[in-house]
Amino acid sequence: MYEEAPSRAVPGAVVWRARGTGSVVVPDGCMDLLWAGGRLLVTGPDTGPHPAGEVPGDAFAGLRLPPGTAPALLGVPAHELRDRRVELAGLWPGAEVRRLTERIASYGDPCAGLEELARTRAARPPDPLAAEVTARLGAGQSVAGIAAAVGLGERQLRRRSLDAFGYGPRTLGRVLRFQRALALARRGLPQAQVAHAAGYADQAHLAREVRALAGTTLRAYAAGAEGANSETPEPSGSSTTA
Repeated sequence: MYEEAPSRAVPGAVVWRARGTGSVVVPDGCMDLLWAGGRLLVTGPDTGPHPAGEVPGDAFAGLRLPPGTAPALLGVPAHELRDRRVELAGLWPGAEVRRLTERIASYGDPCAGLEELARTRAARPPDPLAAEVTARLGAGQSVAGIAAAVGLGERQLRRRSLDAFGYGPRTLGRVLRFQRALALARRGLPQAQVAHAAGYADQAHLAREVRALAGTTLRAYAAGAEGANSETPEPSGSSTTA
């Protein structure tokens, strides 16, 4: 069982709940606050498929934070958490995390506690550049064009992106394009149309990227995982670092 909904308290975020074990977690450019077995964890930005079960448990609640926003909450550059699942106590003082854990455990719905944590405890404002870079990459703009548009050199843009997203803009662009392809495939479009609409050179290019980022074929993933991105991701919808 998996369900998700837009957060009412954290702009752009998604709350989700899951029970049981799923198939695979795939990259989406996001980071999650995770409640599992009475513990608070953080899932870092992924660069490839992760098997379910990396975080033990049979019931999970999560808050999926939009690309580039989690470092402002956590006070940690995203690249330090790339492809990792870590206890929040490994990032924040243990006494503070214990208080937060008790607080969230007191909620009937732990998702509401995660939303409160994210809304009230940001270490600093999110980097405004992150939203612009994400939007421009999502629109298919080139890295060189984005760097010029935001007034940075490509090396500067990459450094800022590593801190905000966990990887460089080219990798984030791949991940966002991959997510567009999954969304189109779930609508039932033929793979050739998915490749064209999502911005791939051809169907073979699409197949290679899906294999790299999901570890399977587009048809198998869309049919079996339905685009999930939680630690137990059956029905919903974090390659090389650039």
